[in-house]
Amino acid sequence: MEKRTFLKLTGLVATGAVVAPTLSFCSNTSSSDSESNMSKTTALGAEFTLPTLSYGYADLEPHIDAMTMELHHSKHHAGYTKNLNAGILGNSRFEGKTIEQILGEVKPGAEDATVRNNGGGYYNHCLYWEILAPQAGGNPTGAVADSINKSFGNWEACREALTNAAGTVFGSGWAWLCVDSNKSLFVTSTANQDNPLMTGIVENKGIPIVGIDVWEHAYYLKNQNRRADYLKSFFDVLNWEGVNKRLLSA
Repeated sequence: MEKRTFLKLTGLVATGAVVAPTLSFCSNTSSSDSESNMSKTTALGAEFTLPTLSYGYADLEPHIDAMTMELHHSKHHAGYTKNLNAGILGNSRFEGKTIEQILGEVKPGAEDATVRNNGGGYYNHCLYWEILAPQAGGNPTGAVADSINKSFGNWEACREALTNAAGTVFGSGWAWLCVDSNKSLFVTSTANQDNPLMTGIVENKGIPIVGIDVWEHAYYLKNQNRRADYLKSFFDVLNWEGVNKRLLSA
């Protein structure tokens, strides 16, 4: 997104309602479904819904500012959700499938561009919110700590690999910590809203357990062009409980 468009959108934040922090999962189900999660299979035609957050927009400060959080969630993620639903409506290839199934089946090229871009944006941000929390950060704990030590030697080496992957994305994209088919962890990056679930699109396929958004809308209001500062702040709110849940489900 062009910088001037991004800055123009920030003016809309002041008129938008703040989403109440309650639940932190995404699915193609009603938001009232207490079993909602990203893997839920639903009946044909059900829509994906924008998740509310398990924390308030200001709760990640001073690491990630409230206005960035509000714009990121209520404008950008909401837009991906709306456009994903429009893209799969009436498309028998995708209707009634989980977001993981959809992303595994999208193809390169113009035919699936809407579903690929917005489906990736929907899933990626669902994951992003789940692995952030106030009073988080620090060293990994639980099963993910053991997996990191096994795959990288220690958390410092893993963090360095993630920081390098995120810092060297040209333009917009994501850096990922993923589980491969052998249950080992690896670091990779993707452009735009692609992610490692996509078959035939990404070089390194796996199940993401950490995703670092390096689109400008994730950090530009606070950090401007200083992506490195944002990356340091990201690790200060990285929620190891959420990462462990994703690792165990993977």
